[in-house]
Amino acid sequence: MSDVLDVIAAIVAERRDSDPETSYVASLNVKGIDKILEKVGEEAVEVVLAAKNADSSMGNSADVINEVADLVFHILVMLDRLGISHNDVMAALAARQGVSGLEEKASRNAD
Repeated sequence: MSDVLDVIAAIVAERRDSDPETSYVASLNVKGIDKILEKVGEEAVEVVLAAKNADSSMGNSADVINEVADLVFHILVMLDRLGISHNDVMAALAARQGVSGLEEKASRNAD
């Protein structure tokens, strides 16, 4: 999975300053961080709605998968814009392995 994220992150970085007329990534970057964040929020809502629909109908996980893929893509665009590597996020997730979610959350609240 990380290999796929590496490839997509590299493409996002490569296209960041491309022609916004021919690159979706460039068109988002030209519009600024607010537009990128708007897209992240929009995709997050679409994930929630797709999951709700899949749960209600007891099926159709394809919509959930596609919406999560859209969200991950837009998160990669956001991270690139902010100069944050997706590998830093992966490292944070790796550091949480073997730690109870409740313990991890409590440790963040203590800071």
